[in-house]
Amino acid sequence: MAIVTTPTKACAVNPLKMSQPIGGAFAFMGLGGAVPLLHGSQGCTSFGLTLFVRHFKEAVPLQTTAMSEVTTVLGGYENLEQAILNIYKRAKPKVIGICSTGVTETNGDDVDAYLKLIRSKHPQLAKLPLVYVSTPDFKGAFQDGWEKAVARIVEVLVDGPNASRLRDPSRVNVLPGCHLTPGDLDEVRVILEDFGLSPSFLPDLAGSLDGHIPDEFTPTTIGGIGVGQIADMGRAGWTIAIGAQMRRAAEVMQAKTGVPFRVFERLCGLCPNDEFMTFLSEISGRPIPLKYRRQRGQLTDAMLDAHFHIGGRKLAIGAEPDLLFDLSGMLNDMGTQVAVAVTTTQSEVIERIKTKEVIIGDLEDLEGLAKKNNCDLLIAHSHGRQAAARLKVPFYRAGFPIFDRLGAGHQLSVGYRGTRNVIFEIANLVIAHRDENDRPTPDKWRTGRVLPRCAGHRSSTVAAERSVA
Repeated sequence: MAIVTTPTKACAVNPLKMSQPIGGAFAFMGLGGAVPLLHGSQGCTSFGLTLFVRHFKEAVPLQTTAMSEVTTVLGGYENLEQAILNIYKRAKPKVIGICSTGVTETNGDDVDAYLKLIRSKHPQLAKLPLVYVSTPDFKGAFQDGWEKAVARIVEVLVDGPNASRLRDPSRVNVLPGCHLTPGDLDEVRVILEDFGLSPSFLPDLAGSLDGHIPDEFTPTTIGGIGVGQIADMGRAGWTIAIGAQMRRAAEVMQAKTGVPFRVFERLCGLCPNDEFMTFLSEISGRPIPLKYRRQRGQLTDAMLDAHFHIGGRKLAIGAEPDLLFDLSGMLNDMGTQVAVAVTTTQSEVIERIKTKEVIIGDLEDLEGLAKKNNCDLLIAHSHGRQAAARLKVPFYRAGFPIFDRLGAGHQLSVGYRGTRNVIFEIANLVIAHRDENDRPTPDKWRTGRVLPRCAGHRSSTVAAERSVA
């Protein structure tokens, strides 16, 4: 069992974590026709918007109540009212997701009371879903905001049990964690459909942020799960939660609708996917398709090929808890030593990471400990690239944000196929880094002698070859 440590330094240096409001807004982006609204200053929203646009390379609908110093002190009711009315008139959304920020949380805005008053004053908003979630950015992290937002969406938008609506055992609710990409969701969807199941993803980022180009511009999300589909999730036979962070939302779903759930904390690795396939076979009553038996064989072969390059390496990894648990677990299965593990917030899984200590810290902690432990592989989001360059080790980008590479939204790490891809990518990084550093260059010549001018003479040629050997 790993020891969880929280550093006591006065500030974060080169932060690893992203904030709760951004995580909450991210969850609302998986709803169809939605507009996430941050109840705070313009700077809070601009920062989050920049991260999303750089990561996905897409237009992202994110609005703000534009709180100023005066309105923060006097209360944000008027700003929230005006923002909701403007969005309703101009964007015509199907749902507005409202996330608080540190500014409004510190002041103590009673947003639930504000929304009741706004609805009473403006009857035209009666049928517009307004989902509010408390996400102060002075505590917690990106994963916490996502977790709270999804649980709140279930509380507000999912209908309770109705005797007139029968359960459909072929329908499955899927609650994916924020560590899964749109590409991961597409892979999970294909797997479920191959078992004859009909999945509903909440949130469904594969529908809204998968990089497709719409026929015309829309000021809301383009795709995602609809409000009507969310309301009907109580008819499903099972709920599958991916990541420990989704346990809370699954419990809320079960309490409200009676739908049983199963949590899969990992979907990257051989054994986790064996468990996943077995479960799907049980609930569908179908045998595991031959294509996945073949993919399993491909994964085991990939593990055999790559363990010569990955096994025995010392890993330093910094990520949100579920992503940290997933990737470090898979690499530990490959023989990698998880020497340094840094995460962003508390979680039930971090004590079970196969390492001595997990630090809730920042990229400065990650770099310092990686250097101290002589780590030769680094995993983090794009803000860790400078640390990898200084440490001169292979660097695998994972998590949010990834802004210096294309295709972040299509990264695949789930299932047999996704696990195989991650293994090959990391092994190839290690091989490329080794080849780059083993290439003979003048600064690596072992002798200080100057090469003779007459390289054509045999004795000179021999001397030159010895110099670079």
